[in-house]
Amino acid sequence: MITVTDLDYVYPGGQGALDRVSLSIRPGTLVGLVGANGSGKSTLMALMAGLYTPTSGSITVDGCVNPGEGRAVRAVCRLVMQDADLQMLGATAEEDLLLGRARTDATVARARELARRFSLLPAWERPVQTLSWGMKRKVCLAAALLDDPRVLLLDEPFSGLDYPGMREMRGLLRESRAVGLTQVVSSHDLECFIDLVDQLVVLDTGRLALDGPPDAVLNHVRSHGVRPPCSWSAGQGVRSWDEESL
Repeated sequence: MITVTDLDYVYPGGQGALDRVSLSIRPGTLVGLVGANGSGKSTLMALMAGLYTPTSGSITVDGCVNPGEGRAVRAVCRLVMQDADLQMLGATAEEDLLLGRARTDATVARARELARRFSLLPAWERPVQTLSWGMKRKVCLAAALLDDPRVLLLDEPFSGLDYPGMREMRGLLRESRAVGLTQVVSSHDLECFIDLVDQLVVLDTGRLALDGPPDAVLNHVRSHGVRPPCSWSAGQGVRSWDEESL
């Protein structure tokens, strides 16, 4: 589904962000992309989404190669940014979900169904500036899923969420994996989603430091600026922290 080959990225000002990163992601997997702040996570996700062009190397997503086929990559990927305010353009939840789309009965019905799924119908006509951080994040996620992407890229989706919001986000990740959606979730904290992860990728100052199943990687993450989950440090392996596992 996603193949990253010898990927380099240098920002226009000359700052290097990624250095010869290579990895492979299978279809339908949930990948945890972790690292300390400034490790290159958001840059890599923007490249996977076709929003940036590699300085050298390449990314292949569902058979489409970046550089060269950025438009095709963007057609199959959706990126949900960490800061929802940078992504929302509509004045209301309804307007944001339907912005740029033909208002056919089918499209409106699909948008309302996603709003219902994410408990957004009460906010359907509310100004977006009155929505909570978590509700804004859900509007962005609903807008991404409205396009039926093959790949969903979530940049720090747990940031700023309370415990109920984290549990809801975990449920959405499970649902998306159950229907075969390939997901890449970036975070600097493993605690709230490590038990859902199929593949753990660790970046360190722009380089690929670790890549593999969580059980094979977690003993080594601390040396790359990532705190292991509490259950792992306590010798209990990978355990879910939510009520469903108690």
